[in-house]
Amino acid sequence: MSSFRYKLLEEKVDGEPRDPVPSPKSRRRFILPLVFTLVLLLGLGSIKLWTGDSHVGHKPEWLSQYPRATGDEYLLGVGKADVTGPVVELNFFGYASLAQVGTGLRQRIYSRAFIIGDVDNPSDRFVYLVMDTQSGDTAVRYGILQALANLGSEYSIYTQNNVAVTGTHSHSGPGAWANYLLPQVTSLGFDQQSYDAVVQGAVLSIQRAHESLTTGYLSYGETNVTDANLSRSLYAYLANPAAERAEYSDSVDKALTMLRFQRASDGLNMGFLSWFPVHGTSMLENNTHVSGDNKGVAAYLFEQAAASDPTAAEGFVAGFSQANVGDTTPNVLGAWCDDGSGQMCTLENSTCSGTSENCHGRGPEFQKLDLGVSSCLEIGTRQYTAAKALYDSFDSVSTPVTGTTVKSFHTFQDMSFFNFTLTNGSTAQTCPAALGYSFAAGTTDGPGAFDFTQNDSGSPDANPLWAVVSDLLRTPTPEQVACQYPKPVLLDVGEMSVPYAWSPNIVDIQSLRVGQFIIIVSPSEATTMSGRRWRNSVSAAAVSTQITSGTTPKVVLGGPGNTYAHYLATEEEYGIQRYEGASTLYGPHELEAYMYLTLQNLGYLSPSSTASPASGPLPPNNANNSLDFITGVVYDTAPIGSSFGDVITPPNATYTRGSVVNTTFVGANPRNNLRLEDTFAAIQILSGSTWVTVRDDADWTLVYTWTRESTILGTSNVVISWETESTATPGTYRTVYNGDYKNALGGAITAFQGVSPTYTLT
Repeated sequence: MSSFRYKLLEEKVDGEPRDPVPSPKSRRRFILPLVFTLVLLLGLGSIKLWTGDSHVGHKPEWLSQYPRATGDEYLLGVGKADVTGPVVELNFFGYASLAQVGTGLRQRIYSRAFIIGDVDNPSDRFVYLVMDTQSGDTAVRYGILQALANLGSEYSIYTQNNVAVTGTHSHSGPGAWANYLLPQVTSLGFDQQSYDAVVQGAVLSIQRAHESLTTGYLSYGETNVTDANLSRSLYAYLANPAAERAEYSDSVDKALTMLRFQRASDGLNMGFLSWFPVHGTSMLENNTHVSGDNKGVAAYLFEQAAASDPTAAEGFVAGFSQANVGDTTPNVLGAWCDDGSGQMCTLENSTCSGTSENCHGRGPEFQKLDLGVSSCLEIGTRQYTAAKALYDSFDSVSTPVTGTTVKSFHTFQDMSFFNFTLTNGSTAQTCPAALGYSFAAGTTDGPGAFDFTQNDSGSPDANPLWAVVSDLLRTPTPEQVACQYPKPVLLDVGEMSVPYAWSPNIVDIQSLRVGQFIIIVSPSEATTMSGRRWRNSVSAAAVSTQITSGTTPKVVLGGPGNTYAHYLATEEEYGIQRYEGASTLYGPHELEAYMYLTLQNLGYLSPSSTASPASGPLPPNNANNSLDFITGVVYDTAPIGSSFGDVITPPNATYTRGSVVNTTFVGANPRNNLRLEDTFAAIQILSGSTWVTVRDDADWTLVYTWTRESTILGTSNVVISWETESTATPGTYRTVYNGDYKNALGGAITAFQGVSPTYTLT
C-alpha cells in the first residue's frame, strides 16, 4: 500500500476564495427544500523543474529491434494511481439515480497522468489527467493544485495554467465529491472520504509521472472503431445543416486518435493517450458495483497486454480519454421499448406509448440481463482491440510530433450574460446556467420518470404541476427566459445560490499544445457536431496565424474536464431541446462562446509566447462548506461465536474453468479503510509451497459484494466471486478477503484477513 500522504491546507490556491461555512442552524433551514427538490426533480434524469535522469545529455543507446521516432525530443512522464472511493453506502455519480447506491466493487478505478514538457525550457509543460470518474470538477481541481503546492518547490511548476483534469465519464463510480449542489442532491451531500480518494490518487499519479520524467518522442495515429458507439440523439443531429452533415460519413465520430509516448533512452514505449467518444453507460443504472465502465475495461486490457509486450516499458500507462461524447451511446443495438411491444423507441423524443420510462438503449450483450456487465466488457474490448491494432502498426502509420514548442493556457470565464462577437460580426450572449424540461426526461441510457419527454421545447408538454415546483425553487427572470429561449426553463440553477451555488456559471477555458498537436479541454459534454466545429475552428485558426509554423495541426478534444458544465449542443440541436440541448446550460450560443474564448487565447500557444491570460473570475470552492447527510460507519460486530473473516459459505472442492467461485465471509464495512493501492479481495494459486496472488481488485473477473445484515448489531457479510476465465491456469486455489472493522468501543479500526479452504480448478 502506498505511504503517500499530504495535508490539505487552508490557505488560498492562486487566490482561490473560501466561502464562509454556514452555521448548523442556517444549514437546517435548507434541508426540507433540498429533500423536496431531490424527490420531485433531480432523481428523474439519467442524469521540481525537471532535472532529468541518467540518460540526459548522453546519446541514447537504442535497442536495435525498436525503430527510432523521427520527431523532436520532449520531456515525457506517465503515472497511474488508485482513486477508488467508498464502494458501499454511497450514491454513484452519473445517472443521478437515488437508488444507485454502491454495494461493492468490480474493478478499481484510477487516475492516469501524462506530462509533456519542453527539453530546452522545462518550465513549459503540462499535465493531462484521465480519471475513471464522471468528469473533472472544480473542488477536485482546487484540491489537486493545493496538494501539489504542498509538495514543495519541485512541484511548484504545476499550476492553474497547465493542469488539465478530465474524467472518462464513467457512471459507475462513487460520487459525493462534486463542488456544486445539484449533483450533491442525489448523493445526499458531500463526502470527504470520497473526495480525498480522488484528490490523493490524482496527485499520486502526477507524482509518479513527474518521477518518471525523461526525454522521449511523441507520434500520433488514428484508427476507426466502427462498432463501439452510436448516436442516441439522431433527431437532434439531423437538425444540423445538411451540407455540414454531408462532410462526415457518420452521425458520431468513429476515429480513435492515439498519442504515443516513446522513451529516448531505449526506444521503449511508456504509454499513450487516446481520444474516442462513447458514453460511460455500458453498466446500467441498476448496477451497484464500482467500475471504470467501458474505458476502464479498455485501459485494463491494454495495460495487461503491455505487461508482456517487449516494446512496452515497465509501468506502461494506457490513457483512454473521452472526446465529443455528448450524444454518443455504447448501446449500439439502438433504443427499444421494454413494454412487450417489440418496437423501437420513437426517433423524435425516445418514447414508448408517449412516455420515456420504458425506452432503453441496448448494448451488444443486452440479452444476458447482467446489469450491463457483458456489454461493458464487449464495448471496452472493441476499443482495446482497435487501439492495440493501431499501436502494433504505429511505426508504419503514425505521424511524428515535431516542433519543440510546449504551451498551455487556462482562464476562467463567467458565462452569465456574457456578450461576445460572432464570426459574422453580430453580437451574441450566453446566460446564467439553466436546465430545461427535457433534462428531466433523461436519455435512452437512463430514462427519466413521470411525464417528461425529450424534444420538449416551447410550451412544455409536462404536467403544469412541474412549473409550480420549478417556481417554488426560483422563477427565472424575463431576461433569463429570453436568453435561454427556446429552452423552457425547469431549473434556473445558475441563479440559485442558497445555501451555495447549485451549478457552475464560471467555466474553465483551457487548451494545451505540443508541436503541431493541440488539445482542447472542454468543461461540457460536447455533442458530435459541437466537437467537430470546435476542433475545426481551432485548426483553421492555427493555420491562419501560423501558430504551428506551417505544419498541419492535429486537434483533439478531451473532457468533460476541470469542472462539470453539463452539455454543449450546437445552436440547431439546442432548438430541438432533446436531453443534450436541454442540458446545454448557457443558452443557444454556448458553443460559439467556447470557440470564441478559445480562439481569443490561442496566441498563448504560439512558440514565442511567454505570457498567460488573466485568471478571470475565480469559481467558488465548496469543499469545506458543503452539506453532508451521509451517515458514517458507526461500528462493526461479528455474530456471536464468529470472528471477522470467518468463512460462512465455503467454495466447492472443484470447479471447471468458466465457473463462478463464490465464498462468503463474516465482513465489516469497507468504508473503514478504502485500501487504496491495495485490495479487498485476492485469488491465490499454490505454486510449490508458496501462495501467489493472481487476481485482485484491479481484475474485471473478481467481484467484491458487501451486504449489511443488521444496522443495529453492525453485522455484515462479504461475498467474493471469481468468474473464472477459460484461460485460467488449472491448479489449487484459495480466496482471500482483506477487511477492517470499527470497534464499537472507542472506534478503533483493526485490520483482519479471511482465507477460504482450498479448491481445485480444472
